[in-house]
This record gives sequence, C-alpha cells and structure tokens, in this order.
Amino acid sequence: MKTKLIICILSLFTFHLSLATFSFGVDSIKVGCVDFHKVLNESDAGKKAKSDLESLIKSKQSIIDEKGKAIEKLKSDLEKQVSVLSAEAKKSKEEELEKMLREYQRLVQDSQAEVKKKELELTDAIIKEIREIVERIGEEEGYILIVEKAGSIVLYSKKDIDITDTIIKKYNELKATPAKKKK
Repeated sequence: MKTKLIICILSLFTFHLSLATFSFGVDSIKVGCVDFHKVLNESDAGKKAKSDLESLIKSKQSIIDEKGKAIEKLKSDLEKQVSVLSAEAKKSKEEELEKMLREYQRLVQDSQAEVKKKELELTDAIIKEIREIVERIGEEEGYILIVEKAGSIVLYSKKDIDITDTIIKKYNELKATPAKKKK
C-alpha cells in the first residue's frame, strides 16, 4: 500500500513537472538518486561504524562462549557424578545448571539488544549527516528531486543520475576535515 502511494505521488509529481516544463520552457529537469546502503557500506564513516560494531559483536560473543563452556562443563560434571551424588546434591547441581542456562539466555538476549541498539545509533547518525549532504548538493547543483535508490522505490534509473559516489566523496571529505584540523 505504501509503495503504491509513493508511486502515485511520484507519478503526479512527474506529471506536474512535465506541465511546468511545458508551461515555463524549462530546458532540463535535474533528478538524482542515492543508494544509502552503498553509502553506509563504502564511506569511511560507514566502514568505521561497521568495524566498531564487529568489535562489539566479537567481545560479546567471547563472553557468551565463555559462559557456554562453563555450562557444558557443569553439565558434563553432573552426568559423570550422577551415580555417586545424593538426591539432594543432584537436585542442587541441576538447579545450578538451570540457573546458569537462564543467565546464559538472558546474556544472549541482552547482548543482541545491545548490538542492535549500537547499530541503530551508528547508522542513524550517519544517515542524518548523509541527508544533510544530499540536501546541500541538491540545492547547490540545482536538483529538483533526489530519491533514495535502495528503498525499492526506484525501479529503474540511468547511471548518470545516480549521485551516490558524489555523496560518498563529500561525506568522506566532511568527516576527514575535522580530523585534519585536530592535527
């Protein structure tokens, strides 16, 4: 439904632009598209965010693996000792194992939530900055419309209207400038 609405709006906008071109004799209409997914993956800030996220995932995974090994050891010990343990000691070990399993599951859930939150934080900050650059380029270079290519809204576009590489270049320059000033 949302896609149909967007297509309808774009169609009306295009029709309106064709009338404006006819009415006012405008020679050309400048339209562009940007692949945000590509910018996130190929810009310096996007690569750094991905690296930071991978580091967080590795640290969380090592903690999870460590906890998993402790559970496996306790489980193995319990299986080996089951015949020599009293009923009370066996029950105590089983309860300890269950408690560790619950803690493990909680740890996994909390880690996943933290990684997801960090990913949203990093990508939201980058997308906000990219939108500002897109707006500035749109104004400076005379675009009347710039659409997001990765949102599955653009079904076809000529290669020469894709300004993604320009956005990546400008974004990298913007992020590199403060670093140069600090040195």
